[in-house]
Amino acid sequence: MTVETQLAEFVCTLQARDVPPSALRVLRRLLMAVAGTALAGAGEDGLAALRGLLRERGGAAEAGTLVFGDRLPAAAAARFNGTLCRALDFCDAMSPGPHIGSSLFPAALAAAELAGGCSGAEFTAALAAGAEVSSRLNLSELQYDGFDPTGVLVVFAAAAAAARILRLTPLQTQHALALAFNRCGGSFQSNVDGSLAVRVVQGFVAETGVDCAQMAQRGITGPPNFVAGHYGYAHLFGRDRLDLAAITSGLGHEWRLQRVVFKKYPSCGVTQGVTELALALVHEESLTAEQVRSVRVRLPPYAHKLVGHAFQVGSNPRVDAQFSAAYCVASALQRRASRLAFFAPAQVADAGLRRLIDRIEVVADGALDARGHTAVDLEVTTTAGRVMARGLDIAPGFPGAELSDALHRARFDDCVGYAPHRPPPGQVAQLLSAIERVDTLADAREFGALLTVAAAR
Repeated sequence: MTVETQLAEFVCTLQARDVPPSALRVLRRLLMAVAGTALAGAGEDGLAALRGLLRERGGAAEAGTLVFGDRLPAAAAARFNGTLCRALDFCDAMSPGPHIGSSLFPAALAAAELAGGCSGAEFTAALAAGAEVSSRLNLSELQYDGFDPTGVLVVFAAAAAAARILRLTPLQTQHALALAFNRCGGSFQSNVDGSLAVRVVQGFVAETGVDCAQMAQRGITGPPNFVAGHYGYAHLFGRDRLDLAAITSGLGHEWRLQRVVFKKYPSCGVTQGVTELALALVHEESLTAEQVRSVRVRLPPYAHKLVGHAFQVGSNPRVDAQFSAAYCVASALQRRASRLAFFAPAQVADAGLRRLIDRIEVVADGALDARGHTAVDLEVTTTAGRVMARGLDIAPGFPGAELSDALHRARFDDCVGYAPHRPPPGQVAQLLSAIERVDTLADAREFGALLTVAAAR
């Protein structure tokens, strides 16, 4: 069997009972993260405009939008929901940058509605298969080289999940994945420039997954050798350095989806370490912002390109702040915490914070590459001349520094508390219960109802 046929076969044959408890735990946490960010992100920039556009276009009422409950064509609902779930950039992630859950869940939910229902066991198998396929096709920083990993990689997760729920055959599933390959794209320039394209790409990916599954179901074909062919994924995006044998080695036994990252703080993954170090100084050394004369942050070159540029507030302040190491450090030092509210436009524009940001230097240091993707050093010089230096190699929430159950719940509660349309406590409790028993739900469409807020409609 080729790499491509093995992946398609895996998607079609995986059973929920075959997903080990450790991987199922990751999937539950992924659902909690995505559900929370969906509720919290409903008032963010661009969402109302996108919702209005999709409603104006109309079409068959196949699937619902989260929070608002609009009925749209399934692919359009997936597009809106994917954009919504990424709007706060507080969803799950994976090194060196793909966000799987915020496209995987919307595509799977839209497919479940298209299918007229889907058991929790089938939904779990679809999520696991999609997340695992993407995890196995994940690339290195050097291979992505500025491509947005979400746009390049996560199309496979969304297409796999939709194909499984729509009950495509292995051959049809292979074509769905192959069609998705033709939609790989997206650039990290969107993040660097603070544009809404960061979250829109997530929606594109969710929409693509549903589209490709529907097209393959109707006999539209993609290139069968979409991974290993002369001009396949391994060549075009893997830069001819992708280990083809490793993609399927241990498939179904070794679960790479367990490499999913859950951020402790609501900003870019490569700012987690600097935020953690700044807060450690605040709480362990009783450091105040007024005592700070200067700060020096050292990042690996890949991270520096993404978040090390000089901080400027443009048309999308939240994105500007989330993708600025200087902002994240300054905010942590001054506010002594890092919460969703601190990245709201009014908080980003704080003149006092800006004066602190101007005393922060962020530099690239290639020596940090040897310590890992999230390695970072922080040096603070106080007005009294004291120098305090801290460093870490693994940021909180990354494999090797996993968050506790209490921190996962704190993330979720921060999201619910920030939500512009807050569901009643009983509905929140039902949602959390459904997440915990996802593999035994009678119908996964229950998530759509639990993530719709009556007041928002």
